[in-house]
Amino acid sequence: MKKSLQGTFLIILFIAAMAFVTGCKKGETPVAPIPEPVINPVFSELTTSSVVVGGRIGTSNFIKEVGICYSSSNQKPTLSDTFVKDTLAASWITQITGLAANTTYYIRAYAISDGGTGYSSVTTFKTNTTAAVPRGTVTTFAGSPTGRAGFVNSTIGTSALFDAPNAIAFNPVSNLLYVGDSFNNSIRTISLTGYTNTTNDAVIGLTNGAISQAKFYGVKGFAFDAQGNVYFADLGNNVIRKMTAAGDVSTLAGTSIPGYKNGEGSVVQFYNPSATVVDASGNLFVADRSNNLIRKITSAGVTSTFAGYVAPTGYVQTNVPGYNDANGTSAYFNYPVAMTKDAADNIYVADYKNKAIRKITPKGDVSTYAGGIYFSTLIGNPTGLVMDAQGNLFITETGGRILEITKDMVLYVIAGAANTTGYVNGVGAAARFNSPQSVTIDTQEIYT
Repeated sequence: MKKSLQGTFLIILFIAAMAFVTGCKKGETPVAPIPEPVINPVFSELTTSSVVVGGRIGTSNFIKEVGICYSSSNQKPTLSDTFVKDTLAASWITQITGLAANTTYYIRAYAISDGGTGYSSVTTFKTNTTAAVPRGTVTTFAGSPTGRAGFVNSTIGTSALFDAPNAIAFNPVSNLLYVGDSFNNSIRTISLTGYTNTTNDAVIGLTNGAISQAKFYGVKGFAFDAQGNVYFADLGNNVIRKMTAAGDVSTLAGTSIPGYKNGEGSVVQFYNPSATVVDASGNLFVADRSNNLIRKITSAGVTSTFAGYVAPTGYVQTNVPGYNDANGTSAYFNYPVAMTKDAADNIYVADYKNKAIRKITPKGDVSTYAGGIYFSTLIGNPTGLVMDAQGNLFITETGGRILEITKDMVLYVIAGAANTTGYVNGVGAAARFNSPQSVTIDTQEIYT
């Protein structure tokens, strides 16, 4: 029996060796795999006859050509249809011209290697009917037209003074705009007629109770529930606060000590939280900026990590910045500063240092909605987000632009110019901003 087993073993070794030699002969060049490109889901500079779109490939090794192919009739376009070859790179931006107005096009990214031609999934866009594109008319609603800082309430919007306002949100229950007036450490409210008021004692501190006596340290990131309760991130105090519709302020979670810890109440630690959003079930989500995390506070007051990577205990840096689309704590963020949500409770995050807008589903699946390291020129460092009832997303970026990504994934610059700061009212690109930090929308107007 022993001799028989040895013979069997030798035969197996011989077969394995032959298979290895057959599969990889000495000097043989490995066959390149068929590439799998990805198309950028966001279109920009859309007109009646042109559009800008991008594509990317995981690696440029073995790739000989990249580009975009498109068709108005073939729903799965290939190189047999019209195509535009682009510069060989891991990611590329292509302008397509000569299109027909008011026409739907099917479009794919392609990449060619020795292994063959690979195509991305198909996406579509429709060219504009007219030459007009969305542009906003910018006016000064509240605050000094000369940019003067101060602390003054007024029934006339432009007579009021603020000092570094960096958060704004519309409360549909009270019909008021809430402003986090950073250097004044106060919550200001503005009626839709421009009447500016102050709710709290504008002195740095961490005091709960009636709003007239409450104290804060760097108010940011307002959110509202259906009852009109106000939630916000108290950035300098590293806590999450709540103000009832009656004006009673409490600390919902956190301690004044920066750090990272989950649990309940004052056991919890945040590190410069900067934004909040409330879902339909009453859960509160927090952009924990310096921890590079999205945290969740249940209606029962329990805080957990909803998305973002947490290093194992004992590491010097607990919550590591990065860029990765994945589920929950397998995802990475780099300085998340603002949030909004849609009607389906998907959360959108301004991932500042990644120059990206990230999307998180209710199940915690994180993806890149727009921008990111592959298309870093699409969006500058985003600071504020708001989504309207139709699913159009509005974005502020520090470079001085106000952007809109429509529900059809078309990006427009509706006001301002890239990396051009100043203070000018006007239409579209003629307007100037100086590092806009936040954006909101009522039923008719956009505020920033």
